Amino acid sequence: MKPSLPKGTRDFLPQEVIKRKYIFKTIENVFLKNAYIAIETPAMENLETLAGKYGEEGDQLLFKVMNNGNFLDKSNSKAFEEKNSSAFAFSISKRGLRYDLTVPFARYVVMHQNEIALPFKRYQIQPVWRADRPQKGRYQEFYQCDVDVVGSDSLMYEAELINIYDEVFSNLDLKVKIKVNNRKILAGIAEVSGLEDQFITMTIILDKLDKIGEEKVIEQLMGLGINDKVARNIISLIKLDSLSDFEKAFENSEVGQKGIEELKSFHKYFDLIEHKNKIVFDPSLARGLSYYTGCIFEVSSLETEMGSIGGGGRYADLTGVFGLAGVSGVGISFGAERIFDIMEELHKFPDHLSVSPDILFVAFEEESHLKAFEWSNALRAHGIISDVYPDFGKMKKQMKYADQIKTKYVGIIGSEELQNKKASVKNMITGIQETLSLKDIISLFK
Repeated sequence: MKPSLPKGTRDFLPQEVIKRKYIFKTIENVFLKNAYIAIETPAMENLETLAGKYGEEGDQLLFKVMNNGNFLDKSNSKAFEEKNSSAFAFSISKRGLRYDLTVPFARYVVMHQNEIALPFKRYQIQPVWRADRPQKGRYQEFYQCDVDVVGSDSLMYEAELINIYDEVFSNLDLKVKIKVNNRKILAGIAEVSGLEDQFITMTIILDKLDKIGEEKVIEQLMGLGINDKVARNIISLIKLDSLSDFEKAFENSEVGQKGIEELKSFHKYFDLIEHKNKIVFDPSLARGLSYYTGCIFEVSSLETEMGSIGGGGRYADLTGVFGLAGVSGVGISFGAERIFDIMEELHKFPDHLSVSPDILFVAFEEESHLKAFEWSNALRAHGIISDVYPDFGKMKKQMKYADQIKTKYVGIIGSEELQNKKASVKNMITGIQETLSLKDIISLFK
């Protein structure tokens, strides 16, 4: 059988794993210093937990896990006969792989509401699965790094989360643009344009602006029943970059005024801190409009073309679908896979990241091999990454292995070194070799 991988998944070599762990650790350290705590949820959730939470398209992208035993006994035979694959799949599956970390988190909060204190600040770094078409920066199995706070309406948390974005990307040496908007600003635009009932359709059209151009967007907006003047006014509004400009435009929009008020409250906290990345107000930003109710965020790279590498927003009723109403929350997510690809492309990983041992001991005979094993463990006790080649004798074979694993130093122990209680230590980069005691070797790395 020829070995292969399911589409949309990847193997990671040791050097790639250590780089991914560097990203996760960098993100996690910022989460921790902001007093967020870690939780974990199962890879599988009940399908009833996942289904219907991501729209019809999202349901199609759920990976479903077939029931155990003779699952066809209780299957939907009519759906099978009608070749309705979706209905049939749901009849033979009670579980599915999680699509994101937000819905499992909502389920978690409801199930553990008597064990957690509100506001509850959590982060989660785990894989998710989506049956999406693989392409650059998009995979069917990928990690999400989410940070959320539930149980508070305070706009302080929006500012805190943007600060987390800013610090993480600065620590990763990535230049990004962080866009901020509020769903109520978009709702206000719809209201003053007479499109309250077609709000989602309007935002879908506006989202095409970069792809199809202004005139075609205006044409599609007019297809919603508004005239050319109103359509062009919508385009003018989403180009504004100041909240004060919206105050006059929203004189007759209560929801729009609420959006302005929320963004001003956000800025009271946000403006107290100096930021390193470009952070802009973008009235055209529209994401997650079926569930976000307040501020919305999106992060993109300024150094390469890669789409969104982070996003999030405020949701007024995170847990209502699971029976716990009125619990507000706000959260953001990091696109770890895309961040990894960008850092690889731009050579942004630190040089010190290595999977190689600090020193590899090689030996000529059994007695010196035993000494190498003893010394290697003594070095490990001092936090030095040390290894021993498992065989002794053939030096050419051992040194070839040292080159292959790119060890920094090789400690050679033969009969003479054994007698002098020393090892010949070779720097594999410079080629310099010196005879050192165990104490000297420890000092070399300290």
